[in-house]
Amino acid sequence: MKKTRSKSHGRKITVYKSWKELPCVPVSMPSKGSIGETGDWRTFRPEIDEKKCNKCGICYVYCPDGVVIFKEGAVPTIDYTYCKGCGICMVKCPKKAIEMIRERQ
Repeated sequence: MKKTRSKSHGRKITVYKSWKELPCVPVSMPSKGSIGETGDWRTFRPEIDEKKCNKCGICYVYCPDGVVIFKEGAVPTIDYTYCKGCGICMVKCPKKAIEMIRERQ
C-alpha cells in the first residue's frame, strides 16, 4: 500500500496492490443471477489482458454482480452469462488490464 497526493485537491489517496490490503469493513455479497440471466442485454463486455493483469483480485472485490471468478495466482475470468457490463472492474483495475469491448453493433 502506498499513499499518493492528488494533484487537483491535495488529498492523500491510498493505492492498494491487492484486495488483501483493503481495510476490513462489512460488505454485502452480490448474488450471481438473483434475477436470472442478465448478460444478454449488455452493450459492452469486459475483457482482461493477461499480459497486463497482475492477478491482484481488485476486480473480483468490486464486481457488484459477483461474476469475476478469481483463483489465487491465475488471471481472473468473467462469467458473461450474468455480467451486465457496468465497467466497474475496468475503472478499479490498478494496471488498466481490463477493456470494455462493444458487444454488438
